[in-house]
Amino acid sequence: MSKILQSTNFPQVAKQRVCILLTCFNRKEKTLACFAALQANVLPSGIDLTAVVVDDGSSDGTAEALTEKYPWVRVERSAESLYWCRGMHQAFEIAQRSNPDLYVWLNDDTMLQPNALARLIETEQQLRAAVGKPVVVVGSTVDESTGALTYGGCIRLAGLKRMRFARMQPTNVAQRCDAMNGNLVLLSKQAVEVVGNLDPVFEHAMGDTDYALRANKLGASVWVAPGIYGTCSNNSLVGTYMDSSLPLRRRWTLMMHRKGLPWRSWLALTSRHAGPVWPLYFVWPYLSLVLGFYKSRSTK
Repeated sequence: MSKILQSTNFPQVAKQRVCILLTCFNRKEKTLACFAALQANVLPSGIDLTAVVVDDGSSDGTAEALTEKYPWVRVERSAESLYWCRGMHQAFEIAQRSNPDLYVWLNDDTMLQPNALARLIETEQQLRAAVGKPVVVVGSTVDESTGALTYGGCIRLAGLKRMRFARMQPTNVAQRCDAMNGNLVLLSKQAVEVVGNLDPVFEHAMGDTDYALRANKLGASVWVAPGIYGTCSNNSLVGTYMDSSLPLRRRWTLMMHRKGLPWRSWLALTSRHAGPVWPLYFVWPYLSLVLGFYKSRSTK
């Protein structure tokens, strides 16, 4: 049983079991700060909160610290390198055995506002009642220093850019979205029954995008919740395959890495969601990297 505070200031809800899903690797301080912010959340009465954390082989004592400080959190240690999507898939699989009413994906670098979970739960209830079908609710985050939007729901661009997605600015009402970042997502049990688990074919990224696209196709609509729910900084492009200062060989190696654009993951995403001409969408980023490199060299 969690020690998260219960409050009567929020609308009362029927008893619900909510399970937080998280994967982590060697970011003990961030992970502990994330759980401190989570535990500071004030929830409506009737909410029973649990969590499943897959520790992806951390050597910095993350798993031990979580177990000691948060006994209500189930920590599973992985003996292999799962990265984000496969780690979350494993956490999801474990959580499904207890059949909670709501699931919440949470990144360990996302620091929740004290009312974030309560607002997401309330939004999910209102949307499900309004649309009459299962819903997935995405919480938006901002940079702690600048206040700029960092993660949340996304809208699919039109025409030839259909495999690109623009982040949506949250308003004071919920908005339909096409895709999402998996930093903070609430899913009802009914939505999970329709869509299932994250697909472990995705080695790190893209699993959240695929999940949202599948959900919308299968009838579990995806929504950006009103307002902001916490802070999470953008990952820097420096030192990634998108860093144009690096030599081509290094950029290509980084592109093929799990944290880049590995071809198996990109193949799965494009073949599922890019339409009849998906092979063109599949090959384009790899071709673009090479062509862009030689074009920049010819203009120097």
